Amino acid sequence: MGFMDKAVVPAEDGALIDAYSQSIASAVDMVGPAVSRIERVGGRGGHGSGFAISPDGLIVTNNHVVDDARLVRITTPDGFVTEGRVLGRDVDTDIALIRANSGVGAWARLGDSKRLRRGHIAIAIGNPLGFEWTVTAGIISALGRSMRSASGRLMDDVIQTDAALNPGNSGGPLVSSNGEVIGVNTAVIQGAQSIAFAVASNTANVVVSEILRYGHVRRAFIGIAGDTIELPRKVALEAGTGQATSVRVRRVEPGGPAERGGLKDGDYILAIDGTPVGGVDDIVRLMSGERIGRDTELLVFSVAGRLERRTVLPVARS
Repeated sequence: MGFMDKAVVPAEDGALIDAYSQSIASAVDMVGPAVSRIERVGGRGGHGSGFAISPDGLIVTNNHVVDDARLVRITTPDGFVTEGRVLGRDVDTDIALIRANSGVGAWARLGDSKRLRRGHIAIAIGNPLGFEWTVTAGIISALGRSMRSASGRLMDDVIQTDAALNPGNSGGPLVSSNGEVIGVNTAVIQGAQSIAFAVASNTANVVVSEILRYGHVRRAFIGIAGDTIELPRKVALEAGTGQATSVRVRRVEPGGPAERGGLKDGDYILAIDGTPVGGVDDIVRLMSGERIGRDTELLVFSVAGRLERRTVLPVARS
């Protein structure tokens, strides 16, 4: 009897592998044509990735990709080259918005990052180390992470993934299996393996809207760092809410509005002015410029085990 020199994949496993491959390939076909190579024009040289979010040439990338440049060169996958100007940038979230001088063809949709779960497929598309339009895939490793931005402030609502990222991937899209952009790839930890980060799409959406409206991002600041967590059933029952997730305060800045309003480390923030808070991205969205100098009521489940209402007076974030 002869023998085979390679493993035979059972039919059911082969079907699963094929479905996984098709899922990734379909997502790449949908979003890949919207991904561009971004190069600075003037100032310090450098390049990264970006992706169009509208047919008229609005492109999202990282702030550290454009750096101090006002103009950038945009190259699409089909070889089309044009220039664009930087409409605005936000150091705190490492997001920048570019307007191309002409339409760039395909565009991608920013999805709802709040629907993500650990273990979901994550696909990164970009230009790592100059290898244009490279695709890597992995899973969502964690949600609601915080990390330091170039400004020294904490970036909240950061997605952790094990999809391989390298210099040049920055500013490219992190894509779900259904072809929606769920994050903007932003950073890797040097020396670590399978640990990379992306700014959540919901946060990017807020930043894009602010830049289009005001040219910069206005923020109300209350002085907390927090994590998106699963809301313990006991807390949900005490609060009488059907929320599955919430924000747990990890740190309260001394002397800030939150401390003056009575918030403490370990408090759960359940709602802001009656609007449920299911994650850090909700706080980012709700703490818009309109709340600066306006009394804001927070519904919290305190570390003392009580449902309480706290009033804070947000200030402008410098």
